[in-house]
Amino acid sequence: MATKVVMAQLSPTMEEGRLVEWKLEEGDEVAQGDVVAEIETDKANMDVESMGEGVLRKRIVGEGETVPVGATIGVIGEADEDISDLLEEIESESAGAAAAESGGEEELAAAAEAGAEAGEAGEEPAGEDGGERETAGAPAAGAGGPSRGDGRLRASPVARRMAEEKGLDLSRVEGSGPAGRIIKRDVEEALERGAERPAAGAPAGPSPLREERVELSQMRKTIAKRLSQSIGPVPHYYLTREIDMGRALELRAELNERGDRSVGVNDLLLKAAAEALVRHPEINASWDGDAIVRHGSVDLGIAVAIDEGLITPVLRDAETKGLEQISRESGTLIERARERDLQPEEYQGATFSISNLGMMGIDEFTAVINPPEAAILAVGKTQEKPVAVDGELEIRKRMRVTMSCDHRVIDGAMGARFLDTFTAMLENPLEMLT
Repeated sequence: MATKVVMAQLSPTMEEGRLVEWKLEEGDEVAQGDVVAEIETDKANMDVESMGEGVLRKRIVGEGETVPVGATIGVIGEADEDISDLLEEIESESAGAAAAESGGEEELAAAAEAGAEAGEAGEEPAGEDGGERETAGAPAAGAGGPSRGDGRLRASPVARRMAEEKGLDLSRVEGSGPAGRIIKRDVEEALERGAERPAAGAPAGPSPLREERVELSQMRKTIAKRLSQSIGPVPHYYLTREIDMGRALELRAELNERGDRSVGVNDLLLKAAAEALVRHPEINASWDGDAIVRHGSVDLGIAVAIDEGLITPVLRDAETKGLEQISRESGTLIERARERDLQPEEYQGATFSISNLGMMGIDEFTAVINPPEAAILAVGKTQEKPVAVDGELEIRKRMRVTMSCDHRVIDGAMGARFLDTFTAMLENPLEMLT
C-alpha cells in the first residue's frame, strides 16, 4: 500500500521546512529507514527517513521549496501500484491548505468560482496565495506554465509576477516544476543568465551591485519570530561592567604553553559564568508564567554566527566541568554548529547564554534575551586603555560586558551582584581553577 513521505517536525520549534535535496530519484527502491531527503529546519539540516518500503513513486515537492510541517513531499508504493487516488487526495489537501492560508472558506469558494469562469472563457486565474508548490498528478485547476498544446503557458503566479516586473519573456524560460511548470526558481535562474531587461536610463558602465530578493532561510525565519516575541513581552534592562583582563590573559598564555590544547578567551568566559551562576542561582532561572524556575544545572548557550543566521549550541552541566573540558566540549559544539550538524537537543534548553563579538572588533553591544532564559551576556573586545590605578595612569587590557536581564526574574541589584562575581573570577582567574 502506498505511503506518504511527509515534512516531519524535526525540532520542537519547527513550523515549516525547506527541501534541500532529494536523495533518491523517482523509481528508486526504498527500504524502511532509508534516507529519502535532506531538510533544512529552523536550526540545522536533517535527514528524512522512509517509514515505508517499495519504490519512490512521486516527488511532490521540488528541491528548494518550503512547505509546512505535515505536508506531503513524496509518495512511496509498489512499482505497479495505482496511486492516482492518493495523488488526488494530496492535491485536495494542498488546495485546502492554500485556501486556508489565503483567508478561509470564502476565499476557497471564490477561487473555485473564478476558476470555473476562467475555464469557460479560456483563461487561467492567478492563484490567490502566489504559492510555488505544485502537487503531484494532474495539474491543479487554474495553473499556468509552459505550453500544454493549447497555446497557454503554465507558470506559477509568483513566476509570472517576477517575469512581468523584470521584463522577462516566459516563453523563453524552461520550467522545472511538475509537468514542466515554470516556478520562481526558473525565473531567478533566467535572470542570473542575463535575461533581465535593462532599466531605462541605467548608467552605461556596469554596477557592482544588483538588486535582489533574498529568501529567508528556516533559521532566519525562526530568529525573526523568536526575537520579535522576546523584545516585546520580555521587559529588558541592561547592566554594563568593564573588566580588567590582564591576569586572565596571562593565565591563558601560561596554560597554552604547557597544555596540549589551546584555551581561548571564550573558554574563560564560559568557566567564569558557570562559577558565578552557581553562586547566584537566581540568575540561572526562567520565567514560567506564574512562577520563576531556578534550574538544577548550568546549561550555557554559546551564540555562534553562521551564514544563515545564529545558532546557540548548549554546553550542558558547565558547573561540573573544568576549564580544559569546557574548552574541548565547547570547541566541538562550535565546530559542529558551523557545519549545521547539531541535533535539536544540542541547541535547545540553555539556562543562560553568552554572545561574544569581541573577535569581530565590537567594543560593546546589547543582546536580545532568548526566552525562557532570563539573561544573556554580550561581550565586547579586549583592548588596551589608559586607567587610573592608585593615582597613577597605567595602560591596562580592558573588556566591556553587558548583561540583558528579564526584569520579571532578575532585579537590578541581583544582576549587579552576579556581574560583580563574574568580574572577580576573571580578574582573579586562579579562583576558577581551585
